[in-house]
Amino acid sequence: MVTLRALGPDDATALTRIYSGASIRHTTGKPLTLDQAHEKIRTALARATETPRAQWSWGIVATGEMIGLIALRRRSSSMGTLSYILREDTWGNGYATEAVKHVVDFAFTTAGLERLEAMHHPANPASGRVLAKVGFTRTGTSDRPADDGTAVAYQVYALPLPQAPLCR
Repeated sequence: MVTLRALGPDDATALTRIYSGASIRHTTGKPLTLDQAHEKIRTALARATETPRAQWSWGIVATGEMIGLIALRRRSSSMGTLSYILREDTWGNGYATEAVKHVVDFAFTTAGLERLEAMHHPANPASGRVLAKVGFTRTGTSDRPADDGTAVAYQVYALPLPQAPLCR
C-alpha cells in the first residue's frame, strides 16, 4: 500500500537516497546532494503556500518509509503535468502505479484539472507501462536536449478527465 504525504524538513536524507544510482540515469544523471535536497524541500513548502497553487509535491511512502517523490504541476487552468521518481530498490512493486492513481484522482477532483500529461525517457519503458496502467495514452514524442547537445525523443502521454457515463 502506498500513501502520499507532504514533504517535510526531515526528508532530505530520504531524497538523497531517491535521487541516486539508477533512479537518476534518465534525469540529471547526478546524485542530489544534501544541500540540494534541503532546497528542494524549501521550494516545495514555499509552493504549497502559493495562491493559486501551481505545484504540489508529495513523498511516496511504502513499507513505512519515503521511497519516492511525485509532483503535479499546473500548466494552465485546465492542464497539468505529472512526474515521479522512485528509489531503485523499490522498483517493480507497483508503487509508482499506486502513487500515480492517487495524484490523478487529486488532479481531476481537488485541483480541478481536465487533462494530464506526462513523459518519460525512451530508455525507461517501465515508466510508460505505469502511465498506461493508469489510463494514459501515448500521444507522440517531445525532443529534449541531452548533455551532449543532441535531442532525445521522450515519449509523451495524456489522460483527459474521464467523462461521466450517460444516464439511461
